[in-house]
Amino acid sequence: MSQVEPDTIGFLVADVSRLIRSELDRRVTDAGLGLTPGQGRMLVHIGRFDTALRQTDLAESMGVEAMTVTGFLDRLEAKGLIRRDPDPIDRRAKRIRLTEAGKAMLERIAPLSAGLRADAAAGLSPREWRRFLDTLKTVRANLAAAKATEAAA
Repeated sequence: MSQVEPDTIGFLVADVSRLIRSELDRRVTDAGLGLTPGQGRMLVHIGRFDTALRQTDLAESMGVEAMTVTGFLDRLEAKGLIRRDPDPIDRRAKRIRLTEAGKAMLERIAPLSAGLRADAAAGLSPREWRRFLDTLKTVRANLAAAKATEAAA
C-alpha cells in the first residue's frame, strides 16, 4: 500500500494558502477596521486589479462561485468601499471598482499584509524570497497555460 506524500506542491501550496488566509483574517479582525475577514479578503482581491472588473471575474480570481461574492459586495457597497457600475459591453453585468474610501481602507490593510509577508519570509534572504516568488509565478503561468490549452482543445 502506498502512502500519500504530504509535501507535494498541491499540499504545500494549499497549506500555505490556508495559513496565510487565516493569519490575515486574524490581523484584519484584531486591527478593528470594521470589516469581517471575508470583506477584507474581497477588498484586497478587488484592489489587485487596475481596472473595474466583473463580478464573475472577481469570483474566478478568488476561486469561488459568482453568487458567493454577491453578499460581500452588497456589504462593501453599503459601507461605501466599492461601487458597481453598468458594464458598457454587457448591460446585464456590473463592473466593480473601489471608491476613494475603499482605497483608503486598502492603505490600512497594506501594513497588515506587509507584516504577514515579512513573517512568511523569515529566515530567507531578500534574494531567496524574490526567487521563491518568481518560481511561484512560473508555476502559475505554466498551470494557466495548461488550462488554456485544455480549454482550446
